[in-house]
Amino acid sequence: MSKAKNAIPIEFQIDSPIHQKTYLVGGVLKEWNGKSADVYSTISSTDAYAPTFLGSAPDMGEPEALDALNAAEKAFAKGQGAWPTMRVRDRIECMELFVEKMKTKRDLVVKLLMWEIGKPLPDSEKEFDRTIDYINDTIENYKELDRDSAKFEKHSDVLAHIRRGPLGVVLCLGPYNYPLNETFCLLIPAILMGNTAVFKPAKIGVLLITPLLEAFQESFPKGVVNVLFGRGRAIAGPIMKTGKIDVLALIGHSSSANALQDQHPKSNRLRLVLGLEAKNPAIVLPDADLDLTISECLAGTLSFNGQRCTALKVVYVHDGIVAEFNKRFSAAVDKLPFGNPWEEGVKLTPLPEAGKPAYIQELLDDAIAKGAKVLNEKGGQHFDNYIWPAVVYPVTKDMRLYEEEQFGPIIPILAFNDIEQPLDDMAESNYGQQVSLFGKDVYTLAPLIDTLANLVCRVNLNSSCQRGPDVYPFTGRKDSAVATLSVHDALRSFSIRTFVASKDTELNNEILEKLLETRLSNFVSTDYIL
Repeated sequence: MSKAKNAIPIEFQIDSPIHQKTYLVGGVLKEWNGKSADVYSTISSTDAYAPTFLGSAPDMGEPEALDALNAAEKAFAKGQGAWPTMRVRDRIECMELFVEKMKTKRDLVVKLLMWEIGKPLPDSEKEFDRTIDYINDTIENYKELDRDSAKFEKHSDVLAHIRRGPLGVVLCLGPYNYPLNETFCLLIPAILMGNTAVFKPAKIGVLLITPLLEAFQESFPKGVVNVLFGRGRAIAGPIMKTGKIDVLALIGHSSSANALQDQHPKSNRLRLVLGLEAKNPAIVLPDADLDLTISECLAGTLSFNGQRCTALKVVYVHDGIVAEFNKRFSAAVDKLPFGNPWEEGVKLTPLPEAGKPAYIQELLDDAIAKGAKVLNEKGGQHFDNYIWPAVVYPVTKDMRLYEEEQFGPIIPILAFNDIEQPLDDMAESNYGQQVSLFGKDVYTLAPLIDTLANLVCRVNLNSSCQRGPDVYPFTGRKDSAVATLSVHDALRSFSIRTFVASKDTELNNEILEKLLETRLSNFVSTDYIL
């Protein structure tokens, strides 16, 4: 889709390319004079379609990677660094300062979210604002966690002061579809708990991180946050091979996570916090409210063009209603407005990966060759930077579309007459994140919920799959996740329970009383953070 520059609202125009020439290591914004990678948007700003040149970012390699790792190691200092030993209230003050500095970059980050990944304006604004809320909620939850720890317990004449301590150095790698929010859902709790981090932005959505470099530099002690740019293989691989990473925090594909784990020489020491792929199904029972179901399935399959791990990626519909569902759902898909991210009411936007339309076409061709049909009139139509969502039916297990996580605008539909079919398919699947269940009869729903809760980690009743609200646990079974992310759980995923124990003797009690009175220890403390 092409659009002349004068048709783009002035506040969203790219006036001049952004050439990022600095990166953050050891508290210093270092100048980069090496090779850079050009950054293009698939959104056109000319009458004749052409990708828009947004700027460039450093294309770093092993020397820079190891330099950043050394800075993070030095800041952690085997647990003796200023950051891991700092009082909780002081770490919180650093994070609060960062939030205030981050807020000043909202307009630029939102604009770059639209241009770099094609996310609609309301969703781009929501991603930024939701990230601010997430940080603030994490701070409040950390205060609550610390309050619960501001005490001593006593069992069998042993006193214990139990807290959560940091794990060490974290390698943080975020995804392109939520390059701000999901990345920060890893990075923020990791550093708040006293860890230090090496952070590499996603391959797409790299420039939108650059306005925040100074905020990181000015808010945290040297080496706590180190930001590199480049390809994951060139940066993450050399870091993992050193064996000096304590936590791999990654949202992406399981193949990437497996490759990085394999490079770590002491994998038993490596804590994993992973959000991976999913093939979330919708199950539409014969008594489902079709108006509600179609609305939710539309959002579930095509919000941000289906480029979400939580998207509905396969739809099972009961035989008795599949014809009506397909007819109405296909018509609804074709009515969705397509346009550039800043256009009002737009639901479908350009795909940020230049090769994605061709990949979706491959899935479509394979399905058609094996007996499926495209139900909607616009399905599979190509634009310069898009392929119209295709509703494909009937889908069978020998099709690539059934097996692969499409992560894009194509919707496989399967009919079933026995509920055991979708249940068996889910049990056999490599993934187990979420499911959407549509129906009304509680006698039917009750046993299904009981089974589905053991196959996935979230059962959405008459609603599409989603991550939020962020206070709820976000995780998955099998190849879909390792550890749990939420405001509450992430702080625990990036820490470990540790405590001081002492026998209940006069000498020990006197020492503990003096430690509390003098406040010489940041760990042994009953201070209550309001």
